[in-house]
Amino acid sequence: MKILIIQNRKGIGDLVIFLPFIEAIAKKFSTKIYLLVKDNSKAIELLKENKNIKEILILDRDNKNNNGIHDGLRGTLSLIKKLKKYKFDKTFIFNSSLRFNLIAKFSSIKEIYQYPLYFKKNQNITKTAQKFLKLKLDITVESNPQIFLDKDEIEKVKINHNILNEEKNILLGIGGSGITKRIPANIFLKFMDFCNQKYKCRFFLATGKNNDEQLILNEILNSKFKSKCLRLDNMSLRETLPFIKNCDISVCNDSSFSHLSAALGLPTIVLLADTPIIYGSYSPKMYPILPEGVKVVKHNTHGKDKISPLTIFEKFKSLLN
Repeated sequence: MKILIIQNRKGIGDLVIFLPFIEAIAKKFSTKIYLLVKDNSKAIELLKENKNIKEILILDRDNKNNNGIHDGLRGTLSLIKKLKKYKFDKTFIFNSSLRFNLIAKFSSIKEIYQYPLYFKKNQNITKTAQKFLKLKLDITVESNPQIFLDKDEIEKVKINHNILNEEKNILLGIGGSGITKRIPANIFLKFMDFCNQKYKCRFFLATGKNNDEQLILNEILNSKFKSKCLRLDNMSLRETLPFIKNCDISVCNDSSFSHLSAALGLPTIVLLADTPIIYGSYSPKMYPILPEGVKVVKHNTHGKDKISPLTIFEKFKSLLN
């Protein structure tokens, strides 16, 4: 039996969120599945050790410029031609798009399971998926994504980079895809100061190469904590994973690193300045912190300057204990 799962949301976070649902389908039918995702999900890097995945297919769509090879009518026909060669028996489509419904039909896929068409607005990202699989397959899926790594790979990084058990090894996810999500460096520095007063610490700095992210990184590296920091931004995403796994705890903006650290099993404090709380609370490993005085965080909250370093530290201490 050949099963295709279509998860067309962009980004690492969405891939991680959908992992339990992808794996639940594989286990339900006792078969490895084929996964159609966008390249920026980094699925090929992240799911290397996932035994439920047979093959990852890349969906090349560019919603901004409409110049991906699967954009437009020609791109749709190209995707249909590609999928048809696999002779899939079933597909599970985690969206409400008529386009993907038609692609599945014209790809000669016999059984098509999909979210209700035209109901994209106000979908809760985890509850909608849970309801979908309960309705279609009568399975209950917990929202607890996990990423698996080779134990030897983890141990090799620990030895080569002198990561010590007697230190508190802390991942700081200081980057973020949007400027309103990035907590200022001074807040991280104050939190680091609190940590340093009480514990012997080492900080692993995770961010991207965006200019604004690099400014935050450099401000931290130019501080008194420079000797206690290891930057991860010059590594591939795959290379960062064993470093994250070797940490005891993480403090992250709403970014790919908050999703990754939680999926790798770390207690993850998520700083939510401008994002709905679901993105920092769907995993039992996540502990959201909101801006001071804000009860409900959402897009356009603009609370990045109102995150309290002391509140972060108090949560940090409680999780360590």
